[in-house]
Amino acid sequence: MENNKIVCKNCEQEFQESFQFCPYCGQKAKDDLTMGVLFYNTISNYFSVDARFLKSFFPLLFRPGYLAKKFVEGKRLLYLHPAQFYLFSSVIFFFIFSFQAREYNQKVDNVLKIGFENDQILKFDSIQKNNMDSVSVTELTKPLRDQQIITGMDEKELKKLDSMIKTDANSDDIGPINFGFNKKELDSLIAIGAPEAELLQAMGMDDDAGFFKRRFYLQILKFQKNSGGGIMQAFFDSIPIALFFLLPIFAFILKIFYWKRGSFPHHLVFSFYYFSFLFMIMGIVMLINFFWETPSWVDGIVAASIYLYLLIAVKQFYRQGYFISFIKTGMVAFIYLIFVLPIALAVMLSASFLFY
Repeated sequence: MENNKIVCKNCEQEFQESFQFCPYCGQKAKDDLTMGVLFYNTISNYFSVDARFLKSFFPLLFRPGYLAKKFVEGKRLLYLHPAQFYLFSSVIFFFIFSFQAREYNQKVDNVLKIGFENDQILKFDSIQKNNMDSVSVTELTKPLRDQQIITGMDEKELKKLDSMIKTDANSDDIGPINFGFNKKELDSLIAIGAPEAELLQAMGMDDDAGFFKRRFYLQILKFQKNSGGGIMQAFFDSIPIALFFLLPIFAFILKIFYWKRGSFPHHLVFSFYYFSFLFMIMGIVMLINFFWETPSWVDGIVAASIYLYLLIAVKQFYRQGYFISFIKTGMVAFIYLIFVLPIALAVMLSASFLFY
């Protein structure tokens, strides 16, 4: 007697009714929509990642280069996938970091606010003190006139000095911060709610300014209005995006030094696991600092251990001697820290200002 056949609801292929799963797509044969079915995949995938994470966590911390080596050898189901590990560890790190970032952001905002307020006070005091008339200038230069013989200045030179003192004393551009425009005038326009076009004109922006120049002036205006508030938060927000580019750059540097030791994806696997280690170790240190403020020498030990970890990981993964690995690791770290990170930091600061 021939077995009855059913049609898969997913791929619409026929198969034997006795099968529990579709032999073509793998979906369960009798898969009625219930609460269990609705959340089964989500829960099972979560615990699958969690189980592999626990199997991968300790080798990542205590066996440098081991996970990357096993992954390129073909053992790719027992441990957490390198890209998945990177995403998982980065989410944990930035979650922990967000609490510290909030405190840093508040401190920077307060410092900038105080700086802007002090700038206004100092400028007001300077204007008040420097509105000097001819009598004040005459009194100021009287000792020089009385001692004309000692100073060697004649009457013509003293008059020129009077003019210079008057000009400098009554200038509107007095103050510790100077952006190249009259801040007093700009603050007055902001206070009365002047249109944006008028504010930009007061700042000296040309009418035919291009996109980037206009953007720059708009951000200066925003910076002025907000007393610099939010600039640090914008910088912190740019870090995950920057790391998205910094990781493959690190892999590319490894590719240069280990040109014949695998394709670019091999170096990318190593980089994913190494950056995951960095996220984990920095997250652990930050958690400890929440409960106990570690001394500065501990930070030095952590920094040294990060380099030592990289050295051992490079030696294990690329299978070269310690001396060659030490030389290449030092050069990789030097290029990355001296050239790549400063350029990335400058780009991040610029982007934070232009788009905060």
